[in-house]
Amino acid sequence: MHLLNLGILAHVDAGKTSLTERLLHTAGVIDELGSVDDGSTTTDSLALERQRGITIKSAVVSFPLDGVTVNLIDTPGHPDFIAEVERILGVLDGAVLVVSAVEGVQAQTRVLMRTLRRLRIPTLVFVNKIDRRGARDDAVLAQLARRLAVPLVPMGRATALGTRAARFLPGLGPAALDTLADRDDALLAAYLDGGVPEALLRTALAEQTRRSLVHPVYFGSAVTGAGVPDLIAGIERLLPAAAGDPAGPLSATVFKVERGPAGEKIAYARVFSGALRVRDRIPFGDGRAAQEGGPEGRVTALGVFERGTDLRRDSAGAGRIAKVWGLGGIRIGDALGLPGRAYEHQFAPPTLETVVVPGPGTDRRSLHVALTQLAEQDPLIDVRHDEVRQETSVSLYGEVQKEVIQATLADEYGLAVTFRETTTICVERLTGTGAAVEFNKKDGNPFLATVGLRVEPAPPGTGVGFRLEVELGSMPYAFFKAVEETVRESLAQGLHGWRIPDCTVTMTHSGYSPRQSHAHQGFDKSMSSTGYDFRGLTPLVLTEALRRAGTLVHEPMHRFRLEAPADTLGALLPVLAGLGAVPQRTGTEGTLAVLEGAVPAARVHGLEQRLPGLTRGEGELETAFDHYAAVPRGPVPERPRTDHNPLSRKEYLLNVAGRVTG
Repeated sequence: MHLLNLGILAHVDAGKTSLTERLLHTAGVIDELGSVDDGSTTTDSLALERQRGITIKSAVVSFPLDGVTVNLIDTPGHPDFIAEVERILGVLDGAVLVVSAVEGVQAQTRVLMRTLRRLRIPTLVFVNKIDRRGARDDAVLAQLARRLAVPLVPMGRATALGTRAARFLPGLGPAALDTLADRDDALLAAYLDGGVPEALLRTALAEQTRRSLVHPVYFGSAVTGAGVPDLIAGIERLLPAAAGDPAGPLSATVFKVERGPAGEKIAYARVFSGALRVRDRIPFGDGRAAQEGGPEGRVTALGVFERGTDLRRDSAGAGRIAKVWGLGGIRIGDALGLPGRAYEHQFAPPTLETVVVPGPGTDRRSLHVALTQLAEQDPLIDVRHDEVRQETSVSLYGEVQKEVIQATLADEYGLAVTFRETTTICVERLTGTGAAVEFNKKDGNPFLATVGLRVEPAPPGTGVGFRLEVELGSMPYAFFKAVEETVRESLAQGLHGWRIPDCTVTMTHSGYSPRQSHAHQGFDKSMSSTGYDFRGLTPLVLTEALRRAGTLVHEPMHRFRLEAPADTLGALLPVLAGLGAVPQRTGTEGTLAVLEGAVPAARVHGLEQRLPGLTRGEGELETAFDHYAAVPRGPVPERPRTDHNPLSRKEYLLNVAGRVTG
């Protein structure tokens, strides 16, 4: 039987989890339908998910079809939890994008479809809630075509819209032939010759869907079950089976990590080739670590997904999603065995952060441990601990995520916390080139090391590059490694405390003191260089190079699309200008004015709050991170440092070396 790893994605409240429940019920996996409102759905297993009626963590559940076993992954719809969606994209064979027949295309719908298209993940569209008052079919189909700008193939039409009697009538119409023939010469030739057989049309539909060239559209209702059997038929016939070589070397990717009842780590991994086996000892880590003799662990137990649950098995082969026990140091994105499909960031990183404030009776050490464990499950919350101020901060996508962290700490760890005001995360970019060097045993250098570094700007999105202008054999490789690792760590805090994401660092000078000893005695580290010397000196040299290059703080900017009644444009434009928004395109769609442009991320919440009053409640705002832009004139945003502050040589040397020399 073939395997299919299927993602269910949607904007929040489009009915994604209800559809998951209906699919499981139709497939015979569950006897009774659960309800999001009642907190009784299969995939929303966290107490917090049941209380709030939203999906927070991705969940895997399996169901069988005639010739396919489907591993279905239910994902969060709220944009604050987009990181959970990101992590599962790399393990999918296909997806169902759920759209509400009432609300139509929403902000998250567009973001998800753009990403699915970029990754070429075959995707079906399910227009849900045709039984709800206000449901639309042709209007939503037109909106899908206009707002998503992708080739769509309607698989039928809806009847009795807005009533409990609403149904989906399957059938390929003339529009399907037009769309498919545009991408299939054989189909076009058959059409010109006088007719296209139904079998040829459906073969072309399956082929183009699997190549992510077109997207079939179904209408239905997760509540009544209308259209769901047709969707299931589409999942089985139109989406590709999981690929993978069962006889090849082990290659798997970890997309989720959670803690079991005893605190043990459990990894969720997609196996791309080979097989995972209980008692096997396997290398894991990022792609490079897995190949270069990184950490290893012994698999103590495995679980695979079958008929709505996970069952213990001795092995999990290619195409499977497995739960893996025994890998204590495992992290999200790690490869098991050889590197599998690369885990890449598809969405913007968080642009907000806040300080977590312990409540009365909350132990700081316990809080730090709890936040560290939460960061295992969501690395993008990026826990930062400031030893000097005894403060811990976390990164966020939005206010709902903050509330969820607060509730999780209270419910699962018994820790009461509050938060300071949310602030924007900026970055620093180099404005020029700078170089610095410190020599071993000269000019007050207390470290037995010579380090010279040159820093240069790099284009946005290229990351940090580290190069050598010295001979690799001029000193032990471990010392070069220590410099590179420390450079990457130190760039997390630039001259104003913000991360420097894109630059090239070149090592221009190197030197060390070879192993020495007194007569008749062993190794004397006071006379010989160690990795500590290079780790201690590098931040000072790098900071001086950054000073000479100069940095400029950049703030995150969101692209926005705003639809509002045309007669409210006069009131909107001054407010947008006051918030620092820059409209780049203005148009009309019927009676609506459409504005597109850029707005500082820090002002998005303020715009959302003012929009209803400015547009009589009819305005719709869609925003997403787009780029970083230099902060306009005014006070430069500063971020408190959490390191030993290499900006102050005296303070740094007192903290790191315990003395100030020279």
